[in-house]
Amino acid sequence: MLTPDPDPGPLDAVEPAQAERFSHARTAQSQALLEDYTEMIDDLIRETGEARITDIARQMGVTHPTATKAVARLKREGLAVSRPYRGVFLTETGAEMAERVRGRHRVVVDLLIAVGVPAEAAEIDAEGIEHHVSAATLRAFEDFLKGRG
Repeated sequence: MLTPDPDPGPLDAVEPAQAERFSHARTAQSQALLEDYTEMIDDLIRETGEARITDIARQMGVTHPTATKAVARLKREGLAVSRPYRGVFLTETGAEMAERVRGRHRVVVDLLIAVGVPAEAAEIDAEGIEHHVSAATLRAFEDFLKGRG
């Protein structure tokens, strides 16, 4: 029978911090999904005047049920509303989120290009980075970019 080690060693000190980082990453991934959908819905509304589930699914590269489930979550979170036969629309909070995400994306792309990443790769890479960058890091990116001008 195994008994607990009375002196678990240095890993015990690391585990809470590591667990917190993993928890933060999971939360960021969950938030990233909301952000991607609000940005996509905003793009569709700007282009066509509305965002239908079919269009959202096509643009996001997901199935209709997956898009429906995501939109239901947006509605629960107060980020979107839907109208019968009219599609999905962002609430003021949802539109603000989409605008924030769009700005954050632009800063990350601009920084990646500034350090030599080709534009196409910067756009692709920014799609993941933009959701995980902290406000402090984003400010540092902006300060760096301003200092180059």
